[in-house]
Amino acid sequence: MREAAEKLALTLAQGGMQKTTARVMTALLFSRQETMTAGELCEELQISSGAVSGAVKQLIPTGMIERVPAPGSRRDHYRFREHAWATLMSNQNAMLTVMKDSAAEGIEAAGQDGVLGSRLHEMRDFYAYMERQLPALIDQWREQYDSAG
Repeated sequence: MREAAEKLALTLAQGGMQKTTARVMTALLFSRQETMTAGELCEELQISSGAVSGAVKQLIPTGMIERVPAPGSRRDHYRFREHAWATLMSNQNAMLTVMKDSAAEGIEAAGQDGVLGSRLHEMRDFYAYMERQLPALIDQWREQYDSAG
């Protein structure tokens, strides 16, 4: 399991995620335990508590992991969040809007004609399309997933 987690972490790091953040995320994803403490993450990944803390601070706002209470424990426990993938994709809507708006601003500044206008038009139209379609796809997936489970 650890090898599969490390392979995914490497892929995520190559895609732009910080390596330690990717390792913490995949450790929680591939864990057989419901939750893990920061100490357990440090031990499993052989990284410092500061590294785990930094990764957790990046992952919680994305919706990929969450801090959960553990009765009888004063330590923070973390788990991979249910519906994390749908949440992550839902959060991408903000980026789609930024990209669409950037293209629209470029068209406004440079005009619609020529090579630049054509590229920016395609960019704006693509992100506008994705912005419209993604929420419905996520909703359809959630309905299908919830009805199957």
